[in-house]
Amino acid sequence: MLKTGAKTGPVWAVGTMSGTSLDGVDAAALLTDGHAILDFGPTAYRPYTPAERGAIHRALGRWPGQDGVAEAAEVVETAHAELLSALLADLPEEAGEVLIGFHGQTLAHDPNGLHGARRTHQAGDGAVLAEVLGRPVVWDFRSMDVEMGGQGAPLVPFFHFACAKWAGLSAPCAFLNLGGVGNVTWLDPRLPAPEAEGAVLAFDTGPANAPIDDLMRRRLGATADIGGALALSGRVEEAAVTAFLGHRHFFRMPPKSLDRNEFAAALSFVDRLDDADAVATLTACAAAAVARGFEHFPSPPELILVSGGGRLNAALMAELAARLPCAVAPIEKIGLDGDMLEAQAFAYLAVRVARGLPTSGPSTTGVAALVGGGKVSRPR
Repeated sequence: MLKTGAKTGPVWAVGTMSGTSLDGVDAAALLTDGHAILDFGPTAYRPYTPAERGAIHRALGRWPGQDGVAEAAEVVETAHAELLSALLADLPEEAGEVLIGFHGQTLAHDPNGLHGARRTHQAGDGAVLAEVLGRPVVWDFRSMDVEMGGQGAPLVPFFHFACAKWAGLSAPCAFLNLGGVGNVTWLDPRLPAPEAEGAVLAFDTGPANAPIDDLMRRRLGATADIGGALALSGRVEEAAVTAFLGHRHFFRMPPKSLDRNEFAAALSFVDRLDDADAVATLTACAAAAVARGFEHFPSPPELILVSGGGRLNAALMAELAARLPCAVAPIEKIGLDGDMLEAQAFAYLAVRVARGLPTSGPSTTGVAALVGGGKVSRPR
């Protein structure tokens, strides 16, 4: 029987992710020793109801103790408990004491202290989940990184490196996640570990699905531009894309990260466009942000692999193909699940935290030294 308390050998973990697109909660099981990926297990998804999504949306940008935050946290905890209870029942009995990696729901993120103290806020209490599920829970992955001078994001690059090793990739490549915000990991899988100098570089590219989803909700009462259908019917206003690229984010050196709403004012230029043109232009902005990020890569990647909801948007994938100087493909090209990659990442990171291994470093979040963030809560 595998035990999470062991310091070596494989262990099953279940990771969760509730991203900035606010669509719902992903959960995925993974077998790992904290270094290599040894096997993938079952996955599950629980959408937020309109009422739940509304409660979280009202709390965006707020910090602990502010109006609506407790209500949002309760929604997050309830949804995760329901989903995890179902998924844990699907794991074989020999999986042993499964470890949970609980990311929570990011409500606010200010690692640069632009609005006061440097801090980050993910709603949801891992100690509550540990009691409900009767399992050890690793959570609050980002705070220690921010406290030590890092951006607290992105946190998936070390997992991306493990994925490249698992897939047998042998040349520099990039993993691009397009959720509410876009983030990219450039990596060289020829090096022995993600901690090695020159192995990884990561940063948030810019807004991705969040502005599109917000516009669709505000104008049409829809949750997203499904498949990019509306964007494909519109015309991109390139002058607006150029103006968008003047935002201060694009002049920062990586590592760098974004709050979901940091571009809200900068994207107001689409307000005067009709629905189709506005969505087409926001879609082009997301791709242009990724293209701008290429200037930071140590060497050109042979391939960029796309995960997250953005890979299902035909308009966004077409814009990426047109604007990027390398091949673009969904992550499924190398046998991975683009819907579950971030949930799998937090399963992997949970094992690294439990075993005292680093989860981020100077080239991923800008933290001063390698750090293994996260709290471990065990049921009483």
